[in-house]
Amino acid sequence: MIEDKEFIFLKACRGETTDVTPIWFMRQAGRYMKAYRDLKEKYTFLELCKNPELATEVTLQPLDVLGVDAAIIFADILLPLEPMGTGLEFTAGDGPVIPRPVKNLKDIEKLRPVNAEEDLGFVGDAIREVRKEISGKIPLIGFAGAPFTLSSYMIEGGKSRDFTDTKLMMFEAPEMWGLLMDKVCTMLVDYLKMQVNAGAQALQIFDSWVGCMSPQDYEKYIMPYTQRIFLELKDTGVPLINFSTGTSTLLDTVTRAGGDVISFDWRINLDTAWEKIGYDRSIQGNLDPTILFAPIHVIRERVKDIMRRAGGRPGHIFNLGHGILQHTPVDHVKAVVDMVHEYKHE
Repeated sequence: MIEDKEFIFLKACRGETTDVTPIWFMRQAGRYMKAYRDLKEKYTFLELCKNPELATEVTLQPLDVLGVDAAIIFADILLPLEPMGTGLEFTAGDGPVIPRPVKNLKDIEKLRPVNAEEDLGFVGDAIREVRKEISGKIPLIGFAGAPFTLSSYMIEGGKSRDFTDTKLMMFEAPEMWGLLMDKVCTMLVDYLKMQVNAGAQALQIFDSWVGCMSPQDYEKYIMPYTQRIFLELKDTGVPLINFSTGTSTLLDTVTRAGGDVISFDWRINLDTAWEKIGYDRSIQGNLDPTILFAPIHVIRERVKDIMRRAGGRPGHIFNLGHGILQHTPVDHVKAVVDMVHEYKHE
């Protein structure tokens, strides 16, 4: 049994020295694994998320297979939208659809407050179940979508290429935008605190779409709300990870928004990113997920390059710049874990 504070993942989050670099993967539990695909033949994605026993099973699937240094609860960033009143559907091939998108002030005013324990308690139950299984062996990460990413889904009604409706609400109706973001922030703080109370030992905030913003618009329309999330979660005492993609040109601004760990993607070299972020912060990243399809010798070169750029400095958590892609060879994922754990800094 390892004491919580001694887990190498949590030590790296705090910027402490570790014997080896910790590693985990976004979407490490998912459709690239046969065990998950077998479950998906019997249950829908939302059924897997909402059934604590099934969510526990999926969360645990990759741990022994891969040998990663952290588990992340199986859930989806959009789950809180359902109790808020927008609805949520997953359609084959098209991804998430929001049946009742938020388009005007009336829609925003109609959004319901969420009681995380009552409306999203199945996530807390899954966290408790997973902790029973892995306590003393590996830490568990809880997560949620960031205010901007969730709000943009609600406004656009699903995925978007250019986020026109979202940006127009910011520019044309800033008070309306502020009301929506305020409601989302209130929900998120309650939801994430519930996850910590259930046993999550770190939290990751996913701002998957925020790379569409200019630096000045990020600072004006998004940063105050992201900062609020990180400030209000500080008293949970768990490490907070600020994850975003496509933000190479925004990294200094994203860093000011908060988080103990700043996670970034492959569109910037790791050493350049860490210099921008500042060495007082831990970092997470940043292998391109498509590299996992490459021959092993190519993967090894890329892993070594990232590790070399980290330079043995404490506070690096190895991860992808985004989630594992469907059809990724499981043995390639496992090979990356071994490469990272075996790497020796010169």
